[in-house]
Amino acid sequence: MPDTEDKPIQNFIETIIEKDIADNKNGGRVHTRFPPEPNGYLHIGHAKSICLNFGLALKYNGLCNLRFDDTNPAKEDVEYVESIINDVRWLGFDWENRLYFASDYFRQFYEYAIQLIKDGNAYVCSLSTDEIREYRGTLTEPGIPSPYRNRSVEENLDLFERMKAGEFEEGTHLLRAKIDMASPNLNMRDPAIYRIKKAAHHRTGDTWCIYPMYDFAHGFEDSIERITHSICTLEFEDHRPLYDWFLDKLGVFHPQQIEFGRLNLTYTVMSKRKLLRLVEEGYVSGWDDPRMPTIAGLRRRGYTPESIRKFCEIIGVTKSFSISEISLLEYCLREDLNLRAQRVMAVLHPLKVTITNYPEGTVEMLDAVNNPEDESAGTRKIPFSRVIYIEQEDFMENPPKQFFRLSPGKEVRLKHAYYITCQQVIKDDDGNVIELLCTYDPQTRGGWSTDGRNVKGTSHWVSAAHAVDAEIRLYHHLFTVPNPEEAPEGKDFTANINPHSLEVLAGCKVEPSLVEAANGTVYQFLRQGYFSKDPDSTSDKLVFNRAVSLRDTWQKVKKNV
Repeated sequence: MPDTEDKPIQNFIETIIEKDIADNKNGGRVHTRFPPEPNGYLHIGHAKSICLNFGLALKYNGLCNLRFDDTNPAKEDVEYVESIINDVRWLGFDWENRLYFASDYFRQFYEYAIQLIKDGNAYVCSLSTDEIREYRGTLTEPGIPSPYRNRSVEENLDLFERMKAGEFEEGTHLLRAKIDMASPNLNMRDPAIYRIKKAAHHRTGDTWCIYPMYDFAHGFEDSIERITHSICTLEFEDHRPLYDWFLDKLGVFHPQQIEFGRLNLTYTVMSKRKLLRLVEEGYVSGWDDPRMPTIAGLRRRGYTPESIRKFCEIIGVTKSFSISEISLLEYCLREDLNLRAQRVMAVLHPLKVTITNYPEGTVEMLDAVNNPEDESAGTRKIPFSRVIYIEQEDFMENPPKQFFRLSPGKEVRLKHAYYITCQQVIKDDDGNVIELLCTYDPQTRGGWSTDGRNVKGTSHWVSAAHAVDAEIRLYHHLFTVPNPEEAPEGKDFTANINPHSLEVLAGCKVEPSLVEAANGTVYQFLRQGYFSKDPDSTSDKLVFNRAVSLRDTWQKVKKNV
């Protein structure tokens, strides 16, 4: 019989790799790497690269390194290193013993630079930054050679050694590759290789005061680690000729650089520089603010590694620029949490209900299903008493025809408890409803009738005597428009920040089982959404972040695609 099973669509990188394996290129090895710069926290765009690089290694029985491109000490910090390590591990990937740093190779980079000088392929340039920019030319005009381009090998070696010794100030000299000032690719117009930067490095301290440029270090890091497929985002495509030039000039092992389209997401910015501005200028509370697209922010909000990996799988890998809907990311989380999150009851806008015919002082422990999608999750006991809280929106004094919740004379089901009927409404002096007096049917324990009567409305609730106070944080898009980069004339992306992206609800009531929950535990608050216990929680106050609502906007998006 023919094979009718659906086979996953192969992306273009997998096609390249499988051809390389078939041709026995690199001895059939597959060795990738994830090379973040430790100058900020990882975001959802990095998650795509992490899943791709580690995923390819897993698929083809290869290896993947975690490597830090720590070549700019002025912007790097141990905090970022530690956060990146935690994020990659949290996403579910293991680099085993292959944790590397560009700084591991600083001596080797220096020797490579010396060899380029000796071979006449590099020189020390003493133009200022502005002059270098002016000499570089434009897309339509060739550059002008530096007046220092023809310095002798001996003079270049001497100047470079003195740069290393700290004799010169920052900005006075650069080591540049000698390539082609008339190249149509501006990256090939004698790019900088080393610059003077008198800043302590988080790993090497004050050992060095010259540091390699990223474009120079990148290829040699890959070469030293014997990477076979150096997978980068699309903006590095124009840098590939430079990547190849350095490796070819030194005659070292030459990995293959392959570019793919980076992840872009609606209502989000991905630039680490812009994310840093959001943090430093106080638009968010920090890198792990749940409104941020950082892995730390998503984790604190309640995202699971499985949902992020699934999202990266669905969006796939292409060579073109594209923007993914944030509603798809939310859909992946919702689908994952539906299977794993325990259902609990929480009342965000409490309305007091007194059940007048329920015995005073009596407390029943009722059975509640933890997750109807997972029988193994079992049940728990929840307390029920004479006074409870329900949601304010679950009551209307003069309801429309299709309103199925509580109203005067109407009966509803309390989830896992009893049927109740509203008998009387109590209001304050301003006419606001502050309490309902109801009666219950003791024959409906568990929330089901034995006489077959039909009750359409079901409300969640918490026992007033046992409820725990909680602060609930509702998060909305950080930006008001799908593409925050499209700012009004004369303004930048911050003009599109949503001033109502965080809504804080105080005085919420949750069931007592949540007190002992570990920070980061995600629950489905019945009829409200999925909520994660925040680290701000204390013994006196619980804090929960809404990870995602129950409403699935992605299904609507798909219908219009």
